[in-house]
Amino acid sequence: MLKDYHVNWMDGFDGAITVCNTEGIIVYMNDFSIRQFEKYGGEKLLGTNLLDCHPEPSKTKLREMLVIPTENTYTTEKNGVAKVVTQKPWMEHEKFCGVVELSFDLPSGMVNNVRD
Repeated sequence: MLKDYHVNWMDGFDGAITVCNTEGIIVYMNDFSIRQFEKYGGEKLLGTNLLDCHPEPSKTKLREMLVIPTENTYTTEKNGVAKVVTQKPWMEHEKFCGVVELSFDLPSGMVNNVRD
């Protein structure tokens, strides 16, 4: 990062960014995430436990990720819209602080370039 230069790119990101601490408490949601989860409470989800928002087997997977920092990435499709979801450990100074989840729509007909 450039000295004395700060960009809050997360709120303008065209995808959901949701962050929880090591207890599963939601500590950050960008604007997209708040809109995406509006029917579940939107901004009111901040401070609640992310484990309560997930059914099995997702709940068990997330619980495991909060104990042993690992990543989980997958694609999903709902109502004809494909999406990629990636959950990665949130690390600060080599200390595990929680999980960051990014999810965003995949364009239809997306090209997969294999570069060996």
